[in-house]
Amino acid sequence: MKKILMVAMSLIMACGATYAQDAKEIMKERQTTAKLAKKELNAKVDKTTKKEAKRLTKEGWVVTPGALPLAKQLERSYLMEFEYDENLFPKYIMANAQSIGENYDAAKTAATSLAITNLAGQIQTEVTALIENTVANQQLAAEDAASISETVMASKNLISQSIGRVITVVECYRVLDNKNREVMVRIAYNGEMAKEAAKKAVRQELEKKGEKLHEQLDQVLGF
Repeated sequence: MKKILMVAMSLIMACGATYAQDAKEIMKERQTTAKLAKKELNAKVDKTTKKEAKRLTKEGWVVTPGALPLAKQLERSYLMEFEYDENLFPKYIMANAQSIGENYDAAKTAATSLAITNLAGQIQTEVTALIENTVANQQLAAEDAASISETVMASKNLISQSIGRVITVVECYRVLDNKNREVMVRIAYNGEMAKEAAKKAVRQELEKKGEKLHEQLDQVLGF
């Protein structure tokens, strides 16, 4: 169990990293995580939170006055990362980014913009895994899935444009030697809204290519 917990926690510590496993492995890990006792999971999150907050503080990262302490922000982020719906699709898609600017607001704006672009990439990964899983469960023909997956992976910019309001879960900064500000943010986006953003973007591309896979797309994304 300890080994499983360490593997699961390593997933959320990789900032903005995409999954290297195939769809079956992703779902298997999530099933394991979903079965973990809440008390045990919270204890592990607490331990990881303290360690990560200490590391970031040592590196000079601080929060703005009035904001939640960094440890609390990280704790919220980690717990949100482990929330899945009944189909083991994330309830929140998470993405990170850092940016440097002459002032705080400029750096934050740039970091948030980059995080949204990274978020689109995360949505691509999650939706592609969902498509692969429907093939594994014989719910979708392989050739249809391949066409939809290809379109998803070519639609990052459109997905990014379809993303609505995001939640800033972690926000901190540090002052560099040249007095510039480096801001780091981690944002979250509702999983159902993420699927809707992907659906909107992919539908546009499928229509452009003249492919009539709308019903299959609705089936994959649960609409």
